[in-house]
Amino acid sequence: MQHSALLNVMIAAARKAARAIKRDFGELEKLQVSLKSPANFVTAADRRAEETIYTELIKARPGYGFLGEETGRRDGSDKSHMWIVDPLDGTTNFLHGIPHFAISMALERDGAVVAGLIYNPATDEMFIAEKGKGAFLNDQRIRVAARTRLAEAIVACGIAHHGHGDVSLSRKEIGAVQEHVAGVRRFGAAALDLAWIAAGRLDGYWERTLKPWDLAAGLVLVREAGGFVTDCEGQDEIFSKGHVVAGNEAIHKGLLSLLKAAGKG
Repeated sequence: MQHSALLNVMIAAARKAARAIKRDFGELEKLQVSLKSPANFVTAADRRAEETIYTELIKARPGYGFLGEETGRRDGSDKSHMWIVDPLDGTTNFLHGIPHFAISMALERDGAVVAGLIYNPATDEMFIAEKGKGAFLNDQRIRVAARTRLAEAIVACGIAHHGHGDVSLSRKEIGAVQEHVAGVRRFGAAALDLAWIAAGRLDGYWERTLKPWDLAAGLVLVREAGGFVTDCEGQDEIFSKGHVVAGNEAIHKGLLSLLKAAGKG
């Protein structure tokens, strides 16, 4: 299919960064004979990927701002546009040789996310969306799942752990949801969780303690696939609060209710 000039820029940047990420993923197997630790190796891979993406995006759209997980915010002369990029979402999966990670990039225009791309180099699955133009997986149109009953739903979540998030609240929320759904999953890559909601693979998803680069691309994907995305209070303060609930209208509403009850428990 034909893509817009904007999406072509994003796709080209993602594919260029992905070549190095795939090479680095293969190199992880050899680290037992290396003086570098795996963690340091992955940090270097992360930074290289972000710099590649930055170079490609800024070359195509000079003046746009850039917000990246590794290098932070770089303001441009064009104050209306900001790229939001996670060069390697699912770093822990990557580090452990689990092929579930992604490049995530989005474009924010005047405070609203208008385009998103999530690409898993290990599976060659590319999810793209542009505001008002639908959501696609490898150029095939995607929609959120049609299930409306929580009892039939597969729901993904984040799980708080030592040094990251509120463990007590996480346990309460997971316990509350477990009693009402067909299954709960934890995959370890927020961007791909949102992409899978858009593709109908997952029925619902919630997570806390996230950053804009974890969420931006997924927001436009889910909405363009007919889904609903809010913070855990049902508002549109996702970036400022750092938490998210997503699904079709019925599952989204049901999850919000369960999470609200868990928070009062």
